[in-house]
Amino acid sequence: MIQKLIRRLLNKKSAAGGQATILPLRKHGITRDRISPCALKVCEELRARRYAAFVVGGAVRDLLLGAEPKDYDVATDATPEQVRDVFRRSRIIGRRFRIVHVMCGRETIEVTTFRGQAAPAGGDEDEEDDDHRKSDSGRLLRDNVFGSQFEDAARRDFTVNALYYDPTKQEVWDYLHGMDDLKRGVMRIIGDAETRYREDPVRMLRAVRLAAKLDFKLDSATQKPIRALAGLLQDVPKSRLFDEMLKLFHSGHALASARRIREEGLHHGVLPLLDAILEQPMGERFITLALQSTDERVNAGKPVSPAFLFATLVWHEVLTRWEHYQTQDLRPLPALDAAMDDVIQTQVENLAIPRRYTAGMREIWSMQPRFLQRAGQRPFRLVESPKFRAGYDFLLLRCASGELDAQVGQWWERFQFADDEERNRMLIKDEAPARKRRRRGGKKPSAAVPAAD
Repeated sequence: MIQKLIRRLLNKKSAAGGQATILPLRKHGITRDRISPCALKVCEELRARRYAAFVVGGAVRDLLLGAEPKDYDVATDATPEQVRDVFRRSRIIGRRFRIVHVMCGRETIEVTTFRGQAAPAGGDEDEEDDDHRKSDSGRLLRDNVFGSQFEDAARRDFTVNALYYDPTKQEVWDYLHGMDDLKRGVMRIIGDAETRYREDPVRMLRAVRLAAKLDFKLDSATQKPIRALAGLLQDVPKSRLFDEMLKLFHSGHALASARRIREEGLHHGVLPLLDAILEQPMGERFITLALQSTDERVNAGKPVSPAFLFATLVWHEVLTRWEHYQTQDLRPLPALDAAMDDVIQTQVENLAIPRRYTAGMREIWSMQPRFLQRAGQRPFRLVESPKFRAGYDFLLLRCASGELDAQVGQWWERFQFADDEERNRMLIKDEAPARKRRRRGGKKPSAAVPAAD
């Protein structure tokens, strides 16, 4: 334990010599009033207890680019336990690296302690088990080594995310030329790219996602190892991959992100979901329209349903399996049920999609055959369904992509807003599926409401 403490102090001393370029307000233009009140309060409370406290990461990057940050992170030299003691409404979370969530009303600020360098190789490895663990492939399993602010900057992923804002003096601290990369529109990883990707393979997805979001180019050294190391994503917990996919598709740049991931070779055999999205000619237009629609909603500040999004992404996988089961003498609806089971099971295994989303996906898919039943009482019941809007929006994508006749979508557009008298005139009797006769020679029952001529 004593040797471990001495080694940490030596590492801290050797790394603490990094000098930051400190930019005054006139050089960067970020005033205090642009910072979240909650983030300001967290910084002020920590500084009142004589701890360092800076707004850091994506929030600083976005503010410098003139964008509004979605959330704020604060970095400090206080330990997680010390942060928790300062804020009554806070909690420590995480095992791989402990952080503190501080709650202010509906807003949550993520507070991290300055990360330090791991102890050098050699010596008694057991001494490092509690704080710093790696898998055989180099992936970080636990990383609770704390250090100086310079060390913390060096441990962050990209230079444009390693900028610190001091709200007291309204200064930006830059240790690693992040401002230069920001001005040049370059995503550059900090340190050796292969080592950093092995530590956390999700960084490869993040590099591509941020490059697409910011319309930046990847630095050559940052880009070079990605294709060769893509297989490392198979060892990442599936729940983390799902979270990263949500960020990617809810970034407001989903279409650009999907294309960039394919260009970098991250989709083959690593994320079968992206294979399904990008390698089916039948579904390419459908997926393009779905992602464009998602981007438009996100950028307009409208909510986006993950269930709807993932339902669109694998719909053509469902269609393929549905057709297959019908060739096996299954009737259409049981065939659709079997197809949905197959596709959902595959995606749950690969991406750990939560059940609350897979249930919504099934509902949207199950409604699609019902949109082609426009006789009797079926349309009346369908339009009253709580999930009608999601199923209808999905139908419109199918029509817009050419999968279905556009007139089907137009019919439902009119029907949902029509009164009962007009609805009765709109019904299309020929689309009502024939019922089985109960006994030999029995009569086929008539539709509940007669169709118009």
